[in-house]
Amino acid sequence: MFLSANPTLVAIVAGVVVIGVLIFVHELGHFLAAKAVGIAVLRFSFGLGPRTPIGLQIGETDYCISWIPFGGFVKMAGLEEEGAPGSLEGARQEQEVAPGRTFDAKPLWARIVVILAGVAMNALFAFALYVVIARAYGARFDPTVTVGSVDTARLPMGAAALRSLQSGDRIVRINGDSVASWDDVLEALLTAPGSRITIEVAGRSTPILVEVARSDEAARDSMAGAIEPWHEAIVGTVVSGQPAAQAGLRPGDRIVAAGGHPVPSWEVLVGIIEGSAGKPLPLEIRRGSQELRLTPTPRASRTRDLATGETRVVGRIGIGTQSLPSRPLGWLAATGEGFSQTVRAGGLILWTFKGLFTGAVSVRDIGGPILVGQMSGEFVQRGLDYFLGFIALFSINLAILNLLPIPVLDGGHIVFLVIEGVRGRPLSLEQRQRLTQLGFFVLVGIMALALANDFLRLFH
Repeated sequence: MFLSANPTLVAIVAGVVVIGVLIFVHELGHFLAAKAVGIAVLRFSFGLGPRTPIGLQIGETDYCISWIPFGGFVKMAGLEEEGAPGSLEGARQEQEVAPGRTFDAKPLWARIVVILAGVAMNALFAFALYVVIARAYGARFDPTVTVGSVDTARLPMGAAALRSLQSGDRIVRINGDSVASWDDVLEALLTAPGSRITIEVAGRSTPILVEVARSDEAARDSMAGAIEPWHEAIVGTVVSGQPAAQAGLRPGDRIVAAGGHPVPSWEVLVGIIEGSAGKPLPLEIRRGSQELRLTPTPRASRTRDLATGETRVVGRIGIGTQSLPSRPLGWLAATGEGFSQTVRAGGLILWTFKGLFTGAVSVRDIGGPILVGQMSGEFVQRGLDYFLGFIALFSINLAILNLLPIPVLDGGHIVFLVIEGVRGRPLSLEQRQRLTQLGFFVLVGIMALALANDFLRLFH
């Protein structure tokens, strides 16, 4: 059974699948657009560098695999840069191409379409995956309305009254409307009109009053994110190779106590584990009629506190909660859900990039192929829907990354074309080559940082 194989092997295979599929999708976008506008495509390669013997010539296009198993490219006539970037696309191909079929010979709009086609294909691919996931697995929802914890540091001005919420409190109505799931709670907190929000809690005669303006979206987001739902301390997933799996935990185990403290909820358990990095943590487990005692040692992991922006070290043992139930969706509803998921994924990636530029997100959080492989392996272990969702999220990430205005990336090419449109003539070939080489070295630097972070994570 593949999933019971060595977790390192699972991670490698899953990572290759993710990166390979998304590179193919991206380059296929460029390829189809170039063919559609009449640009000669000389090579369609998976991988960079010199061509391997594996390939097939069909018409004017060489479909092949290249020696460097990272990335890929579509070589179009008229876009054969010299220097370091060009060398990654193998040797110059000496074949006759009609002058009207080169990239530079096409109208500006056609060239912009070709450059943006890879990004567009990644976005469309992610959208299609999200639609398929929604149709096949339904829309997941959290059926609880019970409060697990409140992060008081995240509460905005006007929401201080939420400090009175205790673990186990059950929210029954918000602004007079009944709530039947945590999704209802979040939607009501985020979209309640006006500024005044009343939250009725079971067993309390007086509702909690909150004053947060509807127009202040950041404050509403912070308020909703500060309240965590309550869940039973039952293990849903166990990641192979992590401390929990090594100690013998299994899905379905109920954790009764941790470190000598009772565990009434999943949220309490997470807090105890996070505070036990590098220290053996005795767990009292109920497995069916058995009472067991297992002792994993949480691994230290760096995380960034969204409230303070500070990086802290927390413990992780590699377990997840039970899967949430889902509501079946028809194709129309699944399409809407797929669109919403695509927009949310794009917003998350943009927020991360913004955080990198403002310092809210550390450059140490940047990951390379090793991190992609590790995450791919973990999502494979959780199930096909989680794995496909990760591919969709990474596809959106690849699309946005390629829009960065760095020469070599699609965004850099777009900048060149915009300059041409404004000036009425393109930058000289020498200028483009110089800027492209500069962009190449910037990209190599980013890749080196990502790989360095990957290795630091492996050894720490």
